[in-house]
Amino acid sequence: MKSKEVLVTVGTTRFDKLIQVVTQKETLNKLHNLGYSVVHLQTGLGTYSKVSHNFVNINYYTYIDDFISKIRDVDLVISHAGAGTCLEVLKEGKPLIVVVNEDLMDNHQIELAEELQKGTYVYFCTCNNLLVTLSKDIGQLKKYPKSNPQVFSSYLNKCMGFT
Repeated sequence: MKSKEVLVTVGTTRFDKLIQVVTQKETLNKLHNLGYSVVHLQTGLGTYSKVSHNFVNINYYTYIDDFISKIRDVDLVISHAGAGTCLEVLKEGKPLIVVVNEDLMDNHQIELAEELQKGTYVYFCTCNNLLVTLSKDIGQLKKYPKSNPQVFSSYLNKCMGFT
């Protein structure tokens, strides 16, 4: 079986709970059983303890300079529910598990995650059920459709009476 890599990203926010859950022995064992041998953890400015695992190599980054290249290099992304990150990952055609931060006061991220999951573009979960979500078949996720700027310009032209 080909060795696979996963990227876990919290973006610029603090999402210590996600880092803690991913670095738990159960989660790392699950990733190993799914064929992942490398985990790239983008931690932001959060507080965490570095861990090691017998079968999974864990790389820690505060930030990743060439984020798009890192997305392209991995087989799965586990991400916070920020719109920018979600859309970048989907644009690159990578499977995405979106983990909603339940500690946010005005949790608009749930709305985005729910809509993306309705379209079968992502799986979304909370930290509490990440292990269950990792058991889902990421091969069932659809590719996010490429944007078509002509649709908007045609609509705008029609509204303005140009066509």
